[in-house]
Amino acid sequence: MNTKSPLDLDAVDTYLAANLSGYSGPLKAHKFDIGQSNPTFALETPDCTYVLRRKPMGKLLKSAHAVEREFRVQQALAGSDVPVPEMFLLCEDTSVIGSAFYVMEHLEGRVFLEPTLTGESNETRTAVMDEMNRVLAALHSVDIEAVGLADYGPSGNYFERQIARWTKQYRASETNKIAQMDALITALEAALPEDDGQRSLVHGDYRIDNLTFERGGSRCIGVLDWELSTIGHPYADLAAVIMQWQLPPGPEGRGLAGIYRKTLGLPSDRDYIGQYCTRRGLPEIKDFGFYLAFNFFRMAAILQGVYKRALDGNASDPGRAKLFGDYVPLFAQHGLSALDA
Repeated sequence: MNTKSPLDLDAVDTYLAANLSGYSGPLKAHKFDIGQSNPTFALETPDCTYVLRRKPMGKLLKSAHAVEREFRVQQALAGSDVPVPEMFLLCEDTSVIGSAFYVMEHLEGRVFLEPTLTGESNETRTAVMDEMNRVLAALHSVDIEAVGLADYGPSGNYFERQIARWTKQYRASETNKIAQMDALITALEAALPEDDGQRSLVHGDYRIDNLTFERGGSRCIGVLDWELSTIGHPYADLAAVIMQWQLPPGPEGRGLAGIYRKTLGLPSDRDYIGQYCTRRGLPEIKDFGFYLAFNFFRMAAILQGVYKRALDGNASDPGRAKLFGDYVPLFAQHGLSALDA
């Protein structure tokens, strides 16, 4: 964690003392280094550690950084088969610290930054990946009516809606013309499959480093970073996992490209998709390349937004964010290749 804290601690302390049951200062805060979207802080008191997640400062794209939605969806999932931290409070009064924020439980567990699960045994790798698969299937099996999330996203063709949304977001943060992105947008619109009627809660950024696991075990105790969640098509989340694995291993790509997975106890793409389909009672997924390409496109649009915020001085980690601009054409090319596979 970074010891620098761009947070008005006095304001946070005063607000929590008045609004959070059981809270007692004094308060210290540390900003987590990971994450480029909504700045996240550990709030430490003598008796307890909390987590505060806020919107970034500066001018923001419409509908982006919606911490209010993050709070709502995690609160709705409390007690379900999808593990989430406890939500304590949401503050929408921007006069407190300059933006909306929420405070939640700090999970005492471990986060695997890469799907290689370096340092773990093959048995642990297999168990963790199976648990990741189980939680994803559970997420897509949530009764959205029963948990009060039926209105959490619009009806209609999810992928058509998402391509339009992210194209608009990409154009709003475009800094120069990227031929691969223009070609991918056109190709995705042309390859759009018919809506098969599946409608579920989707996380929007489901990957190993957004999950917290119990210490010394393989049980998932929390799914984090719900900023991109909505009601949509479950294959978007499944393909997001596979997309991540297509990237190079290491701290930047955090993928499995070039890794001989069998010797590490890691599943193949085919096996992982098959396990998911078995858990949900689904047949084989057709045209998976489209769903994979969509995820490469959306990630390229997200990276372009991070890059633009860095140029504008509003990124959570400006130095690292500026490097992301170089990745946009690479992700777009991966998307084009997935459609052609």
